[in-house]
Amino acid sequence: MKTILVLALVAVWLPPALIAGEKADRPSAAVKTHDEIARDLIVHGAAPPLIDQQGFLLPQVGETEQKSTGLAVVYSLLLPGMGELYAGDYGTGKYFTIAEGALALAAISFDRYGNWIKDDARQYAVTHAHSGLDGMDDQYFSVIGDYQSVYEYNEAVLRNRDAQKVYDPHSSSYWSWDTPDNRERYRQLRVSSDERFNDARFLVAAIVVNHIVSAIDAARIVIRHNGSREESGRIDIHAGIIGGIARPEGIRVTLSRNF
Repeated sequence: MKTILVLALVAVWLPPALIAGEKADRPSAAVKTHDEIARDLIVHGAAPPLIDQQGFLLPQVGETEQKSTGLAVVYSLLLPGMGELYAGDYGTGKYFTIAEGALALAAISFDRYGNWIKDDARQYAVTHAHSGLDGMDDQYFSVIGDYQSVYEYNEAVLRNRDAQKVYDPHSSSYWSWDTPDNRERYRQLRVSSDERFNDARFLVAAIVVNHIVSAIDAARIVIRHNGSREESGRIDIHAGIIGGIARPEGIRVTLSRNF
């Protein structure tokens, strides 16, 4: 927007008698000469607060701070929304922060729930398939859900000439399900556990995207802010005659600055 600052009202071209007659009615502080106006601008860098003829206080204008785009991006990459807060516009940034908390909480919840189901499935296998737990990897617990016993599995891999994949039935690798229904129940638990882990991985990817989008948004806000600041640095000075050419009472010097 544009704010108009009236710097001074300079009385010129007036007969001495008219000036003497008006001194009693007009505050002397509101009338400055050209030299006084120039001195104020040079010494102070801007006009000091003045009161015009209508009694309005003329405020001093402060400069707008310039922001760093790179710093805003780093803040949002560390924690979404912080870049927007640094840029001075947390209106959209707060939603990235809220989303970060919700996504992180959901990812942790899915991961822990998946682990609980996995542990329950393995305990179920120990109870109904007499399988071992110590030293067994995920591949083993995946295989026992597809075959009724270790003997059935070994026969299948030997038919495929994969002798290196056989399990020793006289070791902790042994298993034999008591019923096909219990094996199917175990498989369902395994599938449910894997689905929860997939959900957690998806949410982690969403968290990464949330960081990136927040960083882009923070950069956009800083660029817009700095562009407005450059626009606000433009100053125009205009002069006009008070009272018209026929009855001039002085000169109005107007300072216009965009900010």
